[in-house]
Amino acid sequence: MTSAPPAGPGVVKTAPGPAAPPQPPAGRRDVRRALTRALPLSPAVVLLILFLAGPIAYCVYIAFTDLQLTGQAESSFIGFDNFRAAFKDDAFLNAVWLTLVFTVLSSLIGQNTLGLTLAVLMQRASKPVRTVTGGIVIAAWVLPEVVAGFLLYAFFRREGTLNAVLDWLHLPSQNWLFTLPILAVSFANVWRGTAFSMLVYSAALNEIPKEITEAAEVDGAGGWRRMWHITLPMIRRSIGTNLMLNTLQTLSVFGLIWVMTRGGPGNRSQTLPLFMYEQAFQKSMIGYGTAVALLLLVVGSLFSLVYMRLLRTEV
Repeated sequence: MTSAPPAGPGVVKTAPGPAAPPQPPAGRRDVRRALTRALPLSPAVVLLILFLAGPIAYCVYIAFTDLQLTGQAESSFIGFDNFRAAFKDDAFLNAVWLTLVFTVLSSLIGQNTLGLTLAVLMQRASKPVRTVTGGIVIAAWVLPEVVAGFLLYAFFRREGTLNAVLDWLHLPSQNWLFTLPILAVSFANVWRGTAFSMLVYSAALNEIPKEITEAAEVDGAGGWRRMWHITLPMIRRSIGTNLMLNTLQTLSVFGLIWVMTRGGPGNRSQTLPLFMYEQAFQKSMIGYGTAVALLLLVVGSLFSLVYMRLLRTEV
């Protein structure tokens, strides 16, 4: 009987270990890893489905029915009849036009331009001036919408502050809420919402390197040329973001206009949110009012797509 030859120098004998467990396929491992990472987000996803996606889906369903608040035992599916009725309704088309006018005047032009102007002026102002100006502008922003509406109603009404000042200056006065209601509510929205634009642009201007503006000033560029060729291109993304947020907020303004004019006189200041409220809750046509709300959502989505397209474009 022969024995195994002795191991040579430097050779270490090891006992065979247990076999490695079989590994799952790569695709299954990726799915398991993705589920593990998504697990902490599951409560938030469930809440979003229950309180956001669920109500939106139910509203979409209601928009295709003839649901009413009173005088109806059950609703029925009517397809696109509510949407066809809306586009044939002169009051709806008037509300669409007034919504666009209100949005352009108070958001795209008013809040955006005034907010940028205040932000630029406050960059060069002294600290006391910045403190007082910022406090006044932000105070209008933090006021509840109903309170702001009553203040602006008292300012524009026939016996209000504006006409008192005009009478003191021996200038003609008028009932602004009757003669120019959409301009009055647009001014009110500018007065209340400019603070947000001012804060956004102040933060953006502070991020511009001072070396660039100082070099342009040394080269002889005036204030307007620096603003057009340096400041605006460098804060372009902040401008797009501010316009998108302001536009979406302005499209949904309800309380301010309701307190000041209730959409009147007639329907000369009735924007889409007020028209939707009238149809759904005053005339009890929930299905038709919800269809108008979906159309308003589409308008906001179109504005968002345009702004997002602009934000993706490089300078």
